[in-house]
Amino acid sequence: MTSFEEAETEETVTCLHLTFYHPGQDEKMMFRCLNFCKREQVRADDVAKFGRDSSVCRYNLMDTRVSRIQFSLQFYRKLQASEYGFEIKNLSKKTKLTVNQTELGYLNKIDLPWKCIISFGDYQILAEIQEGEAMDYFETHLHLAEAPILQERCLPCLPSLQPIPENGVSPSYFLSQGKSPTEMDENEL
Repeated sequence: MTSFEEAETEETVTCLHLTFYHPGQDEKMMFRCLNFCKREQVRADDVAKFGRDSSVCRYNLMDTRVSRIQFSLQFYRKLQASEYGFEIKNLSKKTKLTVNQTELGYLNKIDLPWKCIISFGDYQILAEIQEGEAMDYFETHLHLAEAPILQERCLPCLPSLQPIPENGVSPSYFLSQGKSPTEMDENEL
């Protein structure tokens, strides 16, 4: 047997990809303490905290408008399943946290969808979970967006607010033509 055949089976690791954006990021440099483009291991029993207090938070945002501890992410294994997930909790008493369209007040928490936008104040964070099997730790991979995430991406996890009419013609078509939609009897066609 070769050493390759005797080697232990490699586990894949759950990775949480986080893409950050703030409109003032070039001038204020609030992300200067984050380690971008390098995967970082986090123990499964650690709570990953985000905020401006470097003595408590693993991920520091250098902005006085950010709470000392803004929010946390907790890695967990789903009950009676082999899947892993993350729970997000708002730890700011002053700022509401939004995950897609769900608004979280202080100490509210929900499961993090596999792909979502986390926002508070002017901050936008695209979170994407890459599934894995390892139980002892997970990884984070931080990225910096150059354009607003809410405008840049069309996410399948965000529902469309525009209803689709039965006839397939958008009401905006009529408005752009300077006409208003009129009702007609189907026998007139």
